[in-house]
Amino acid sequence: MKHVFDNVTLLITNYNRSLSLENLLKTFQKIDCCFGAVIVTDDGSQSNHVDHIKKLQQTIPFQLLTSPQNRGAGYNMNKGQRAVKTPYTLFVEDDFEPSAQFPLILREALDQLENQSDLDIVRFYAYFQYPYLKPFSTNFSEMVFSPLATDYRKVHYYSDHPHLRRSSFLDKFGMFDETVSPDQTEYRMCISFLQNKGKGLFYNDYNGLFFHNNLLEGSTIQRSGWRKNTGPALKFLQSIYRQVKHNYDIHFMKFSFN
Repeated sequence: MKHVFDNVTLLITNYNRSLSLENLLKTFQKIDCCFGAVIVTDDGSQSNHVDHIKKLQQTIPFQLLTSPQNRGAGYNMNKGQRAVKTPYTLFVEDDFEPSAQFPLILREALDQLENQSDLDIVRFYAYFQYPYLKPFSTNFSEMVFSPLATDYRKVHYYSDHPHLRRSSFLDKFGMFDETVSPDQTEYRMCISFLQNKGKGLFYNDYNGLFFHNNLLEGSTIQRSGWRKNTGPALKFLQSIYRQVKHNYDIHFMKFSFN
């Protein structure tokens, strides 16, 4: 049984992970999940990866957006989103793999966006459960943000992990920052999402719908030792620092890149 989503564009960001991209595209084929359009936005990958992606186009139809040089995650995201023509965008990074039940969950998520105009995003995967949730349906909870909440992870209302969003996303929340590191690009969109009163749903079984296939081709992002260190003393200091910083940024951060 084919699952056809004519009003959804599958948007995939790629950088030097053409094998992962191939696995993702073929998995969507395997589970009979079809879209109105498929866009792969590449951020200046090495020539061997670009050549492999172009060979994929001979058997799997998709639009490829390239760049002569690496210009960062923000540029790659903006470039891809601007090319979307359908009302809704399914965003998936290249190193993920959907499960067989994903088309049914995607249909439910799409129905929610179509029926509730105040919803902006439906998230399908996360490293951790969003800390403040309100029951919404059997499969989804509504994310609830409060500036008085004590868990600093409340700032991660938006995430670059697999999600369905309205294609007018950039109009409401601004462009992704193209001047900073990938982690900062995502963080600044988190802040903008909260400042502009974004609203979204969170898939309850957040580790059961997508597989993070990072063993095939490793991460292309290098993180500092501050983020890698897991000692209890440093984790406590990180928690205090983030709580203060996030609350300050939400109330006072200005975005010159919008």
